[in-house]
Amino acid sequence: MFRRTFLNILFASCLALVAWFNLSPAASALGGKLPSVNQPAPEFTLPTNTGDRAISLSDYKGKWVVLYFYPKDFTSGCTLEARRFQQDLPKYRSKNTQIIGVSADSVDSHAKFCDSEGLKFPLLADVDGKVSKAYGSWIGYVSMRHTFIVDPKGILRETYTGVNPSIHSAEVLARLNELQSAAS
Repeated sequence: MFRRTFLNILFASCLALVAWFNLSPAASALGGKLPSVNQPAPEFTLPTNTGDRAISLSDYKGKWVVLYFYPKDFTSGCTLEARRFQQDLPKYRSKNTQIIGVSADSVDSHAKFCDSEGLKFPLLADVDGKVSKAYGSWIGYVSMRHTFIVDPKGILRETYTGVNPSIHSAEVLARLNELQSAAS
């Protein structure tokens, strides 16, 4: 009985710590320095879930990019977030916007996750965390739940930390509308 209670408390404490890291301003400090808005977004090249070629941010010049970092394939919050982006994918495409997900999971894990969830946007394997670190989105051995909107010229226009996976795609779409209207 004591062991079960102890494990439940330990599990609850771990969940609280993860929530704190995802919602706290300290998350950015621990994950590294976030890139500055209205400056060029850090360039990267990473392998994708298809495994046939690597993807670079510069591949999407001329398009808006929603670059989202997340901790782990097949976990509840990450699955919900990916499903919401997939559900809204036609809206993003109509806005000349590419969704790209990044985590420390392998190409194989991403491929299984995409197949399982029917995802039609790329997931990139940042297994050493180099890109996550460049975006201030790395803690220990996983990517933090951060999202960045990059404009067609490669300029970072918005940063999200403390993401709520259930409503995040809707808030990104709303902000994308504002940014695109202001750019017109």
